[in-house]
Amino acid sequence: MATFAKSAFNTASYAAFRPVYPESLYKFVLQYHRGPKRLCVDLGCGPGIVTRKLSKQFDKTIGIDPSGGMIRQAREGAQQDSSRDIEFWEGSAETGTAAIDAGSVDLVVAAQAAHWFDQAKLWPEMQRIMRTGGTLAFWGYKDHVFVDYPHATEVMQRYAYDQHPDKLGSYWPQPGRSILQDQLRAIKPPEEDWEDIDRELYEPDTKGPYSGDGKNLMAYELSVGSCKSYVRTWSSYHGWAEAHPDAVARDKGGKGDIMDEMFDEIAKKDKIFRDDTFPVNVEWGSAVIRARKRGGPPPPSEPSEHNDDLEMMDVSSVEEDAGPARPAGLTYYPPHVLNARD
Repeated sequence: MATFAKSAFNTASYAAFRPVYPESLYKFVLQYHRGPKRLCVDLGCGPGIVTRKLSKQFDKTIGIDPSGGMIRQAREGAQQDSSRDIEFWEGSAETGTAAIDAGSVDLVVAAQAAHWFDQAKLWPEMQRIMRTGGTLAFWGYKDHVFVDYPHATEVMQRYAYDQHPDKLGSYWPQPGRSILQDQLRAIKPPEEDWEDIDRELYEPDTKGPYSGDGKNLMAYELSVGSCKSYVRTWSSYHGWAEAHPDAVARDKGGKGDIMDEMFDEIAKKDKIFRDDTFPVNVEWGSAVIRARKRGGPPPPSEPSEHNDDLEMMDVSSVEEDAGPARPAGLTYYPPHVLNARD
């Protein structure tokens, strides 16, 4: 996560162009949860989108991130709704929770962040702060796929992982990227402390929408221009740009960067990629891990005072909380609803 913590990293672009999570994901997590909803902690919270969303369901939410820039972005977003009890703390997942009382947390989440955590240090702290029967939910997404364009997907993969210094492969921070690419399989809640552990995985394909294997979590119709903006939020692109300071994107007035080059190659065969306004269907490979803390029966459920009850969630749409508007041309198309087993 060191890349995102650098002062030069563009946190505003990250917040604006990263995909938002659908209602079905939040519902999938909350249907699993048992007992009260007093305190939720969001580790690696970034600009606070998930923190703010879950604040509708919990009495108090705390977002924690090692990047001062991300925390500033998160606090600015939270100011737009002062009615919720939300705090944002600068710190790591492993040590940033030190001020939280033992056994006080009902839900811990990590969205697109758990692959950066030091697992050996993380689990003892999660065991300390979580109440008995409390919920842990980690999720993440890897590369997106142009589900209707196999050639475009192949070119993007080649540019993303070719180890030549003029491509992006050598600039991915490791081992985090490899953990994410393997759909978080390296993240294993210790079974002596956690129970009811399950995983939902999705691997997209290029045979059209929903042609992949597993439960689809994230699917969008994006304009080609929005795709270009999104890939420039990759940590590998940030590293590449630092190593190639004279390569400036065309939309910034330069002669072109690695992403301009990549989309030029895609457009040699898939000519629609020459038009930044053209919509394309995109899906991400994804993983969701859910677990409960062992130690006896959970406390009984308490009546919720929140207006945004789980039953009111519309799983066929995306509601964005206060924060940057989604880029033009981005439309959510609802995936098959994740199966709730509880």
